[in-house]
Formats: sequence, structure tokens, C-alpha cells
Amino acid sequence: MYDPIQDGRAKTVHSVSYQEAAPPSILSELVHNFWELKTDKKLTDGFFLHAVPDACVNILLNQQDTRIAGVTALRTTYEELNLGVEFHYVGIQFYPGVWQGNLEDTCDSYVGTPYLGDLPLVATSNALNSLDFNAKQGVLSKLVQQLMQQNLVAVNPVTAKILANLDNILTVADMAATTHMSPRQLQRTLKKSTGFSPHDFLKVIRLQQSFKHHYLNAYTDQSHFIHSFRNITGYTPAEYYRKFDV
Repeated sequence: MYDPIQDGRAKTVHSVSYQEAAPPSILSELVHNFWELKTDKKLTDGFFLHAVPDACVNILLNQQDTRIAGVTALRTTYEELNLGVEFHYVGIQFYPGVWQGNLEDTCDSYVGTPYLGDLPLVATSNALNSLDFNAKQGVLSKLVQQLMQQNLVAVNPVTAKILANLDNILTVADMAATTHMSPRQLQRTLKKSTGFSPHDFLKVIRLQQSFKHHYLNAYTDQSHFIHSFRNITGYTPAEYYRKFDV
């Protein structure tokens, strides 16, 4: 199954902890993981999270100020997010195509303002606030189930089929054949459900796969791989592996 990498945390930072947990089996087709990112003590300098596109949608909850929350998604290039010297975030990472809400309402940058939407994000964040990470997972599962009842998250049969057959997909034509669609049908369907064109979706997924497998499985040659990697992450592969934990 699709397993995107964690966002980049510089190897030189030692007082920031990250943990994640798999969802209960009933939610495993919707949720990649529940996660928590926080400072263990106040940092000397602001912490920059190097967020890499993965086509997933995240619900983000600020545990230091529970009014602050949002639905986030990156497109095809990285974002450097300055989280400051003290922070505590909890979130839910949904698989590509699962989010059924309005994609135009998602944020692709730092979420730093009170949530004013209709989702029960602030109430959930308040319920999480006094719990340890293990206990938080039950509350996060309850939120996912609420979103399912509201038809805001659901299994997307098109992206699910693509993600289940990644080893056999090297081109957009392969993607169309896997989903039994014409390229034009795939274009319309994927754009509506994910916000991505088939080409951009494949570009992001292929980049993610390159962290797990040898790049020549998905790229024409080394030059093609390095060029694509730099365009999406801002670094060459060698630079990225030197700077960030992967």
C-alpha cells in the first residue's frame, strides 16, 4: 500500500519529536496514519518543517492553541513551514482522493489562524488536549467516523486502484489502463477528486516511491530523476539525504 515519507526534519534538530500510529482496521482504507509533532523543550531558533508533496490531505490540530486548526494539502512543490520555537500539533493523514470536502478550502501553507469552518475541529482539539498520544487516537478515530457520516471522507475507487497497483504504473497511460478509463475520463475524474492532473499526480506519487525503491524503476535515467526530485523538494537527492532524516 502507498506509504509516503515523513516531512523533512533537519538532522541537526534534537528537541523535536514525531510519532505516528496506524489507524484501526475499520479506517485503514481511509487513513494512512495519526501523527503528533511537538517540541520537547523550547528551541533556540525557529523550527522549519520541510513539507514534501504526497497527494494526501491532512487535518491539523494545534494543541497549544486549540482554536487553530485546518485542512491542509500540498500540490506539486515543497513548503518550508516555520513552526516557531515551541509547538505541539496532532493530525490525521488521509490517503489521496479520500477527502470529499471542497478542495479549495484546503490550505497549502502554515495554518496559524483560528478555524472558522463548520467541521468539529476545535471541539476535537479541546477533547485531545489533556490526553497522551495513545489516548488521542480514539478521539481522532471518532472524528474520522463523524466525517464519514457527513460524506466528507470516503474510499475513492479510482485512487485506491492506482495506489494498489503502483508497481505496474510508470506512465499516465498505465494509470488510465489500470483504472479502465480513457485518458480524458481519468483527467476529469482525478482533477475533480484530488485537484491533480494525472501527470502531476503521477509525478508526486513517483517521487514518493523513489524514497522506498530504486529510482530507475520509475525514471528514464539518473538525470531525469535528479531534475524531478529537485523540482519537487528543492534539493538534489544527495543534498536531501544529508540534511533531513528520511
